[in-house]
Amino acid sequence: MSARGLLERYASGDDPCEEVERALAAVEEWEPRLNAFAHVARDSALAQAEESRRRWRDDTARPLEGVPVAIKDLIDVAGQPTGWGTKVEPPRPARADAPLVARLRAAGAVLIGKTNCLEYAYGVAHLEIGQTNNPHDPSRTAGGSSGGSAAAVGAGIVPLAVGTDTGGSIRIPAAHCGIVGLKPSYGLVPLEGVFPLSWTLDHAGPLAGDVADAALMLGVLAGQAMAASAPRAPRIGVLRAHWPAAAENRATAAAMDAALYRLGAAELVEVTIPELGGANAALLDLLLPEASVIHRDLHARNPGGYAPGTRSQIEAGFDLPATRYVDAMREAARVRAAVEAAFPRVDLLLSPAVPFPAPHEDPEIGDAGDSEMLASGFANLTGHPALTLPCGAVDGLPVGLQLAGPLGRDAALLAAAQVVERMLGRASDTVGTTD
Repeated sequence: MSARGLLERYASGDDPCEEVERALAAVEEWEPRLNAFAHVARDSALAQAEESRRRWRDDTARPLEGVPVAIKDLIDVAGQPTGWGTKVEPPRPARADAPLVARLRAAGAVLIGKTNCLEYAYGVAHLEIGQTNNPHDPSRTAGGSSGGSAAAVGAGIVPLAVGTDTGGSIRIPAAHCGIVGLKPSYGLVPLEGVFPLSWTLDHAGPLAGDVADAALMLGVLAGQAMAASAPRAPRIGVLRAHWPAAAENRATAAAMDAALYRLGAAELVEVTIPELGGANAALLDLLLPEASVIHRDLHARNPGGYAPGTRSQIEAGFDLPATRYVDAMREAARVRAAVEAAFPRVDLLLSPAVPFPAPHEDPEIGDAGDSEMLASGFANLTGHPALTLPCGAVDGLPVGLQLAGPLGRDAALLAAAQVVERMLGRASDTVGTTD
């Protein structure tokens, strides 16, 4: 059930308490197979559902009144433990809501719990916590680092969840779990109360079953309406440089080609942006030192608490020369300008979301060949809004495509993405709004 569908049912007299009970029962049904939840806030969720029941009866319902929502375990929710996916320090109850959580709470969302993530969102699952598994095949990963949020939506436990994204960490797990994941424009969603990985690259955004639900949630997270008219047939720039090249990934490339065939009513234009070739290397030259500064005190206090892979990445960042960091900042500006220059010609830039279906384990962070963030990294480097939506399957596992839009034009991206979604055969209503 979509968030919009739930709101329609509530308006017709259905009880939010029953839906929240269903969501909590679904957590018990799926866990521990998915390993998606770090904490379930049963009592507070039921209390929030009672308030939503009263508000629907009193005709004072808010934009997400009674909709169950899950929150990534890097983000503070008042009274709930934040665990960060680590053993460096024990989970600590948050004193206050992060602003984005406060906006969800004020909109009537029912916060059912915290979702597992890769350790500090840094690409590695801590062995004592484990990776989140994929609802389409629990022997495979849900992706990261927002895998718990993606799995919770993909399994139908909740219609909406919040993730964070520094190099694809919303979009990659969304693609693996067959749902929609949106990384908004840089700075659109506030990040106070969200444990950082990189101040320059971090974003927070929604994971949802379809584009309209993602738009509805983003409107709440951003505190502004996300309504826009969309071109009937958007002009789509196809970034062939992001098509997987390795022989073992030919099936993903074929699924993308089949999706393009179904987009025949749109204007498809081959677009080449040479500057994208160095985007992921620049991203890593920003990510490593910034993450190491963020973790400097924690690493000094308890280096053995980290997973070995996370610890090695933090220590590598200490040794990266300042000249490479400055060069990467300059490269980010160059890539941003080059990407933005493409948009007078096209409305969207299209890539495969991930060059392969969900693997059994999360791969290491890298920037060579068919790396996991082959197509996703540039939008973090430049700050452009980008989303992934399902477009097919390989051996029963979802494949997603990525659509990127102009800087600050998130509503226009979402509106155009709904047109693409309909062309691909996924029903969707008009882009939602929020007060």
